[in-house]
Amino acid sequence: MAWVSLKIEAQDNTADLISDTLMEMGALSAIIEDANAETIDEQPIFGEPGDPPPGIWQQNLVSALFDENVAIDQIIKDLEQKTGLNALQYSTEIIQEQDWVRATQAQFEPIRITDNLWIVPTWHTTPNADAINIILDPGLAFGTGSHPTTHLCLAWLTQTVAAEHTVLDYGCGSGILAIAAKKLGAGNVVGVDIDAQAILSSNYNAEQNAVQADFYDATRFESRQFDIVVANILSSALSVLAPALASACKAGGKIALSGILREQESAVSAIYAEWFDMQPAQFMESWVLLTGTRKCAP
Repeated sequence: MAWVSLKIEAQDNTADLISDTLMEMGALSAIIEDANAETIDEQPIFGEPGDPPPGIWQQNLVSALFDENVAIDQIIKDLEQKTGLNALQYSTEIIQEQDWVRATQAQFEPIRITDNLWIVPTWHTTPNADAINIILDPGLAFGTGSHPTTHLCLAWLTQTVAAEHTVLDYGCGSGILAIAAKKLGAGNVVGVDIDAQAILSSNYNAEQNAVQADFYDATRFESRQFDIVVANILSSALSVLAPALASACKAGGKIALSGILREQESAVSAIYAEWFDMQPAQFMESWVLLTGTRKCAP
């Protein structure tokens, strides 16, 4: 059995219409994606407590899945008639049936962060039983250790966390950074996220790793100060959240910021320099880790 993946270019004012209409026409699924994802033109959208709900990208791809025997030319013709849109640009791809569980698992091997810190999927045996091993499955929340931004943050935590440090992981995703901090010896560890799925994933992964950490929806989190603050989120969100993240870090405390592309480094660093003595950036592929020490109040 196989399926046809149909991708249609769409503007921000037509993407929802195209997606909804395709579903009415019998699509098995339809999603809207940023047409510029993973490029310099990627457009971050996000929501924070008190802000309006996230919007939609300006340039989109509407991806729909149909049975293999569908007539795509007729689908496009009917779609244009129903929506009033003309000359839609599209492409197709045949998706073959496979063992999706095995295919997904094959993408994730144990990940070495340092010799003493590994990320290990549950279906693998740890390569180093004497190391700190974080047991983590890919899920709906971001953070498996495979992305450069997560890798950079984890490596920094191994060099920074000391016994009984308090740690805030803002934008906790899967909880991987909070769990790592706890296993590295931190005392009170808190994770915060705007995504309810992230809170569920973080609690589940903490339980799997037999560590105690507290995870909160951002709207229910009562801000307090921590020895270490780490935030692996979009650079646009980091810019907006700078005052809040700075206030959450104790004088003399440490901050680590990732989710930043090389070309965004100077702008984000300049914002945080108001509160932190910033250190030289660390790089991995096209991504940046910014770190700093909280200035003492004058």
